Amino acid sequence: MKESQGTVNSREEALPGLRAFWEDESGVGVVEIILIMVVLIALIVIFRDQLTEIVEKIFGGIQSGVDSIVK
Repeated sequence: MKESQGTVNSREEALPGLRAFWEDESGVGVVEIILIMVVLIALIVIFRDQLTEIVEKIFGGIQSGVDSIVK
């Protein structure tokens, strides 16, 4: 019975290091940011034509507003 308790104790002694490693979340923020950037880039690539059209309309409206002010 002492042998099984010895094995349990050695496991318990090894667990704090493993548990600390498992519970460490210091790198999670970086991974999340990278995943968000990948999704955003994918969306930009997929909807490139629609985004270009929207931006051109916005800048066209700005340009016509500036032209009306300048004249």
